Amino acid sequence: MQTLQDWLAHCERLHPKTIALGLDRVRAVADRLELAFRCPVVTVAGTNGKGSTCAMLEAIALQAGWKTGVYTSPHLVHFEERCRVRGEVVTADSLVPHFERVEAARQDVQLTYFEFTTLAILSLLAASELDLVVLEVGLGGRLDAVNIIDADCAVITSVDIDHQEFLGPDREAIGREKAGILRAGRPAVVSDPVPPRSVLAAAEELGVDLWLLGRDYNFSGDKQQWGWAGRGRRYAGLGYPALRGANQLINASGVLAALTALRDRVPVTAQAVRNGLAMVELPGRFQIVPGQPALVLDVAHNPHATAALAANLDAMGFYPTTHAVFGAMGDKDLGEMLRRMDPLVDRWYFCDLPTQRAAAAALLQALWQARTQRKDVTASTHASPGDALRAAVEAADPTDRILVFGSFFTVGGVLQGGLPRLQARHLGS
Repeated sequence: MQTLQDWLAHCERLHPKTIALGLDRVRAVADRLELAFRCPVVTVAGTNGKGSTCAMLEAIALQAGWKTGVYTSPHLVHFEERCRVRGEVVTADSLVPHFERVEAARQDVQLTYFEFTTLAILSLLAASELDLVVLEVGLGGRLDAVNIIDADCAVITSVDIDHQEFLGPDREAIGREKAGILRAGRPAVVSDPVPPRSVLAAAEELGVDLWLLGRDYNFSGDKQQWGWAGRGRRYAGLGYPALRGANQLINASGVLAALTALRDRVPVTAQAVRNGLAMVELPGRFQIVPGQPALVLDVAHNPHATAALAANLDAMGFYPTTHAVFGAMGDKDLGEMLRRMDPLVDRWYFCDLPTQRAAAAALLQALWQARTQRKDVTASTHASPGDALRAAVEAADPTDRILVFGSFFTVGGVLQGGLPRLQARHLGS
């Protein structure tokens, strides 16, 4: 095996299950690798808002002059997107030696794709002489592979219903899993405005230095600017984050709380905060692509994220017709996702996705037809997100809006097909 693609194919063959929660196997291999970080580590868990939180932490720390490493998942187009070092996506060639290290260390241990790739990325980050490492939990928290690393600061974003088959049936059970990233005596920021009691109980039991929104820190703002205050630190007259969406102030407030909790080890200036928030980028999170018709990309893939997307779309103003490209995993609450979006969508383009977990386009259309109350809406099915987007572009007027949402696979499939070409074509250039 010589290339990254060779190694990724190898990882897919190692374990019979895609998801096999538990830390014993991955910890055994990590011990053989002697994985350790000599810099502060922030671990971020939550149902939604994790990616935005990681991106803002990275952007501010970079502006403060710190050498950062970030691990997020999943990726949109290329696997390498999962790891950034000093603000840059790592190369495939730089990852290969660390896949080789994991293979040599695992011996007879069966690792899932996520476990193997996580260990390889952690190995690369540990070898990169960094000042701050940010790790995004893939699923849950307590039994997720990144939790083999003891976080110096934990961040828990929104807690809502998702992945019930692995995490439990309600917010309390899910919160208990996410609280597994907390460490005794260390700071933990909870940016969910109404956190589950299970998270608070776990923090109290461990003796965590808990930062709660509304108690230990808060934010306020108007249409032009916003401010933050918490535990001896205050920021006033901040510009809004470059990431769009109503929830981004909540995420940004949690980021400032985490950086304040770590200020003795990773100090940042007010100017670094301003510049970082102004320059942060994260594809696929209420991303509006310039041009006509308006094109919105959002990886919203559960009812909570879809509700936030609906609110953000509503705030965009009037568009004669909204066209929606939608593909999603079959284990999601698809009925609720469709219900929340139905009032805003005038033409649906349901699409298949290249994974066995996905719901077929025909099933999505049938679910929508069984629930919609609207008689003036049309729908069609397509073999891929790219095909669906092309159909939407052909049908849309310049003043319309096209939305692509439902999964990382949906947005990634569209990006892989070449957005700029489609937009330029529609603009007649």
